[in-house]
Amino acid sequence: MPFKAKPPLVVIAGPTASGKSALAMRLAEKSGGVIINADSAQVYRELRVLSARPSAEEEAEVPHRLFGCRTGAMSCSAADWADDAKQAIADCHRAGQLPILVGGTGMYIRTLLDGIAPVPDIDPLVRDLVRAMPVEDSFAALSVEDPIMAARLRPSDTTRIARALEVMRSSGRSLAAFQAETQGGIADSVRVTGMILLPPRDWLHQRINLRFEQMLDQGALEEVRALLALHLPPLAPVMKAIGVPELARFLSGEIDRATAIDLGQAATRQYAKRQYAWFRHQPPAQWLRCLAQLDEDEAASNVILIQKHALTQ
Repeated sequence: MPFKAKPPLVVIAGPTASGKSALAMRLAEKSGGVIINADSAQVYRELRVLSARPSAEEEAEVPHRLFGCRTGAMSCSAADWADDAKQAIADCHRAGQLPILVGGTGMYIRTLLDGIAPVPDIDPLVRDLVRAMPVEDSFAALSVEDPIMAARLRPSDTTRIARALEVMRSSGRSLAAFQAETQGGIADSVRVTGMILLPPRDWLHQRINLRFEQMLDQGALEEVRALLALHLPPLAPVMKAIGVPELARFLSGEIDRATAIDLGQAATRQYAKRQYAWFRHQPPAQWLRCLAQLDEDEAASNVILIQKHALTQ
């Protein structure tokens, strides 16, 4: 496939269960493309079912990259993933293939395209002290010490509040100042065609609820049981993946199966709500948007639209 001055990159993003993977499969089949994972749970090989990773049969139909590429014992930051994604995208371009980035982790996509803030190493003592604080205390401290970052974060966002506070206390500068100096992004070196899926919420919630029940029939409980047998730290990212805490409570006898399903579905819907809000406002205005539920006809028309933008510009 001959490329113009800037090689193409397709990004298909949106909330969980919105139909991203199915659309990417159609596009890859039509264009000879390679699907590259941009979902923080799907990088872990232990969570094929619970992360809704493509099946082995689907992965055999078209090339897939960065799915199940790490074990649960290996954390994967946005910067780690972006480094891997840059290599995968470069490999596609060298081979004349269309890279199709697919996922719902907005921070991954933003880090890849816009770069990462050059935050210096955090003093380990500062990190330990901050991470030991209750979220209410850390948010109150952040509101005083870095009101700019506090205004950007939800008071319950434990991870991001701790990150902002430890950066301020360790470096003396706001994380916002570092974020204004991002570096290493690839947005200027590729021709991005973005497609954001934002289907009706009722339709999305129905899909989420049904899919979570199907996951149990497909082996999600066995996945979590095997994951627990690894005795990983409770705060390891893979242990906090949606569905893992809820099914772990069922396996321990703390709750019954029906309650575990209800909690897992609710957690997934809440996650989708946050993703929906992020993808409504954060991606560039010129990216394509699909606001309809992704049936066969809609998927086919979107493939044609993406191909038109990605390959003929």
